[in-house]
Amino acid sequence: MPQNFIECDREQAFLMPPSLREWLAEDHLAWFLIDAVAEMDLDGFYAGYRADGHGRAAYEPSMMVALLLYAYATKQRSARAIECHCRQDVAYRVICANRVPDHATVARFVARHERALAELFGSVLDLCAKAGLVSTGVVAIDGTKLTANASREANLDYARVAREIVAEARATDEAEDELYGEARGDELPEELRTSAGRRKWLREAKRDLEAERVAGEEPADEPASMPRGRAIDQGRRGWQRDARQRLDDRRKREANEAYEAYRARGISRDGRRFGGGPPSPHRVPETPTGKINTTDPDSRLLKAPGIGYVQGYNAQAAVNEKQIVVAAEISVDSPDFGHLEPMVEATTGELAKAGVPESPAVVVADAGYWHHEQMDSLAANGIAALIPPDAKKRKGARPGWQGPRYEWMRRVLSTELGQRLYRTRSQTIEPMFGHTKHNRGMSRFHRRGRSAARTEWRLITATHNLIKLHSHTLAAAMA
Repeated sequence: MPQNFIECDREQAFLMPPSLREWLAEDHLAWFLIDAVAEMDLDGFYAGYRADGHGRAAYEPSMMVALLLYAYATKQRSARAIECHCRQDVAYRVICANRVPDHATVARFVARHERALAELFGSVLDLCAKAGLVSTGVVAIDGTKLTANASREANLDYARVAREIVAEARATDEAEDELYGEARGDELPEELRTSAGRRKWLREAKRDLEAERVAGEEPADEPASMPRGRAIDQGRRGWQRDARQRLDDRRKREANEAYEAYRARGISRDGRRFGGGPPSPHRVPETPTGKINTTDPDSRLLKAPGIGYVQGYNAQAAVNEKQIVVAAEISVDSPDFGHLEPMVEATTGELAKAGVPESPAVVVADAGYWHHEQMDSLAANGIAALIPPDAKKRKGARPGWQGPRYEWMRRVLSTELGQRLYRTRSQTIEPMFGHTKHNRGMSRFHRRGRSAARTEWRLITATHNLIKLHSHTLAAAMA
């Protein structure tokens, strides 16, 4: 008796049209994301298309949004990888209804709807709030360094940039001199330099056209060449980059004027008089100082603990006790100092958009966020900030960090309640960073520019929240 196997006939055709509903289980993440996108406000995406229906048909924005969310949730951020999965992955084929958007379409959709994609974070947070996952008791704030799509070797100072520009111009001149000699290179042909020559050339061209018309041959029309791609997009980005540089220069001047006025008073904040004479006047350097990355000018060289220096961004996040990210922003500053109040304000704003009027009751952060004025401002708004004045890597108190304020915070954190509240930081935001960077492979941005990096970071955190919401929904269904 022969062995009994299930037949594998790859030539068998479908006798009935296949139903996509039978391809995936009902509790699959793909179906959950499709239903979640149906509840989101996508007006920002639809506003970018013509309302009269003219032009080439585009993919449905809701389908593209669901595709991107599922791709980011499953560690796929490359447009080419997404196209490949749309051909061979069942879940992707279900989301796209058996259509295959090519990688250029996916990349253009991300670039075209950059702002709307960043705002999806708020729509996802709204869904989490309706499910009861957005609590505002204790919120942990922290930052992590993520590598930009740029090389450290592309950091150049002003002198080197100037030398390379001059060298490139010299090489271009030498090549043109060798090609054209003493001529400019844009002169007209010899027969077109005189009026008589041009009339003769036009008569001959007219004669040739008439001969072709008689022979029934039509000259081929060449389409006018149009600049496309980045050649068009660079204009607005260049203006925005120039505006940011002017704003930074103005802030530096104002800070310098405030400092000189502060020194001119002769009395410090604690009442002591300054020693010596007045401060030396600030001298504006003749040439720009510092370095800029020519691949991604918005990125910075940041110091990452345990790694060294990386060319990238400081990704900031605020996470509640249920490991739901309630705020996600991008910074170019290496230290976390000064980001406490901005992140709390971002958290309050995101919660208000999600229909949660309450502000966080307690904010916990590591020693890098210690900031007198910002902590006082939060306390005035009824938000308690638990921040240790001493870092874990230092034994004992930090030199110079003595006084009533520091000692009071050390006593608060030494109590049972203080330890329990501060322990939520290591149980909420640190696992989120570890899961995002290690398990989901988000350690490097794919796109360049601060705005693009912010959109990518908010998509990553939004899909983190969607995965948490999906798990919560499954657990509730099984309970």
